[in-house]
Amino acid sequence: MKQTFRFIGLIFKGIWKLITFVRLALTNLLFLLSLAVIYFIYIHADSPAPTVRQASALVLNLSGPVVEQSTYINPLDSFAGSVLGDDLPKENVLFDIVDTLRQAKDDSHISGLVLALRDLPETNLTKLRYIAKAINEFKASGKPVYAVGDMYNQSQYYLASYADKVFLAPDGAVMLRGYSAYNMYYKTLLENLDVNTHVFRVGTYKSAIEPFIRDDMSDAARESASRWLSQLWGAYVDDVATNRQIDAKTLTPSMDEFLALLKQSSGNLADLSLKAGLVDELATRQQVRAQLVDAFGSDGEDSYNAVSYYEYRSSVKPKFDMNADDIAVVVASGTIMDGDQPRGTVGGDTLASLLREARIDDKVKAVVLRVDSPGGSAFASEVIRNEIDAIKAAGKPVVISMSSLAASGGYWISMGGDQIVAQPTTLTGSIGIFSVITTFEKGLNKLGIYTDGVGTSPFSGVGITTGLNDGIKQALQMGIENGYQRFISLVAENRDMSVDAVDKVAQGRVWTAQDAQKYGLVDKLGDFDDAVKLAAQLANLDNYNLYWVEEPLSPAQQFVQDLFAQVRTSLGMDFATMLPEALQPAAKQLTADASLMSSFNDPKGYYAFCLPCQVQ
Repeated sequence: MKQTFRFIGLIFKGIWKLITFVRLALTNLLFLLSLAVIYFIYIHADSPAPTVRQASALVLNLSGPVVEQSTYINPLDSFAGSVLGDDLPKENVLFDIVDTLRQAKDDSHISGLVLALRDLPETNLTKLRYIAKAINEFKASGKPVYAVGDMYNQSQYYLASYADKVFLAPDGAVMLRGYSAYNMYYKTLLENLDVNTHVFRVGTYKSAIEPFIRDDMSDAARESASRWLSQLWGAYVDDVATNRQIDAKTLTPSMDEFLALLKQSSGNLADLSLKAGLVDELATRQQVRAQLVDAFGSDGEDSYNAVSYYEYRSSVKPKFDMNADDIAVVVASGTIMDGDQPRGTVGGDTLASLLREARIDDKVKAVVLRVDSPGGSAFASEVIRNEIDAIKAAGKPVVISMSSLAASGGYWISMGGDQIVAQPTTLTGSIGIFSVITTFEKGLNKLGIYTDGVGTSPFSGVGITTGLNDGIKQALQMGIENGYQRFISLVAENRDMSVDAVDKVAQGRVWTAQDAQKYGLVDKLGDFDDAVKLAAQLANLDNYNLYWVEEPLSPAQQFVQDLFAQVRTSLGMDFATMLPEALQPAAKQLTADASLMSSFNDPKGYYAFCLPCQVQ
């Protein structure tokens, strides 16, 4: 009895400690929220946007990924960083970058552009091309553009190639490795773990489920991927070769040719880059700084007159005409999931709500849906497509602007637009559908665990511990086949094609927009600007505002989100970064695959998703 009371006492003691911890955590959180309020009211709200008072170079020092839509809302990023340590990773909205460069082009206080991209991670070519377009517009104003770097990854060098002069550190390198689509495969692992993977699909090229049923890439998937990867790499090479006025073959040597050239440069990659014409000059940071001082004037502190992108960005004000109508822009970026979902994913209910907001707004005369998605839930995709139909029924044209990726479910939500505009390097298509169910009865049986019981129907006992009987498997496959027929029938109806014609280019096959246009899946090749102009034409608008329809978090909600994200980062809770560096790529792939599976929440388990579209 004494031991029982002691045990009960320990339980209550633990509960009291938990209550104390929660109380202290809430007190600290309220304190930080109070600081945030003070920050906004007394500091940020009254702080005028910085202005450039003398002729300066704009330094495009992008740090962090380029995204279609931010998940963080500034300036809380910097506030959270100042309280808790390092800043949260920045997210650079693609349209912000382009708008900033376009304002700088016409700003008399901006005398040039310096591309300092050392912290820019690898970025999809389609997004890079849109930024490059703005850089070219800047150059056309007659202002010089310089690129500076110790090392250039592939994406950094792509943008650097648009500069008038490219500097490279004497010990640096230009690292061009091409494009690839590699996945990890788990068939043998799952078999060793006695996990049964039940796959239901339609589409010869629908390879999203291959990692669970194979140990390698199928021939069909390899054939499809090879085509669009070659087209992407060809576009990259052509752009860079044109910019640098060099032979395209210089950028695509065989391994033997590369080793021979490297041997001629005594293994010096920087010297090899210079001889190949990839860069204009090898120079130390001090030497580069001296040349930029000559170009832009000295700031009196051993550097040149300059303003960083992040400082200058806050001075960019959107143009707004109170008397003009609106073109609504709705962004669909991320995996498509059922229900309401936060930014970074596409919630079927969330996006449909934003589209409905544009539909019932009398000032909105047209809608541009910006799609950057590999797909996901078939049900959520249809919820979104239905709302697009409702907008069209209301007499408002809908133009789809495809970003780097609008495949599978991403195409499902796109096919209903009045016009589809995509860049040649956009990946689209992947028209197919699948379902994956894993059961664990074999492994449990080996452990001596069995499931038994009674039910009222043939479906009652179906579950992850009992497996799937033949009847259930047949029913699921028929459901998937019905879903595929519905998919291609909807494409045929919306794209004015026959079902047979759609089936020939469907079957899960991925296309670049360059090919997709030939097959009738895309209307025009162009970027976001072209999509907006087309929407204005369809709505007969000469003057218009761009109205970005989105649901921002309240400052309090955003602060809490950022706070916990920062705490998670500070505590090192990223599993991959806790491992030795050599193991991190595999760990990150495993984490990404686990995250992908957790995003599969379709109520019927039907998915239109393009896994191989994740280009590396």
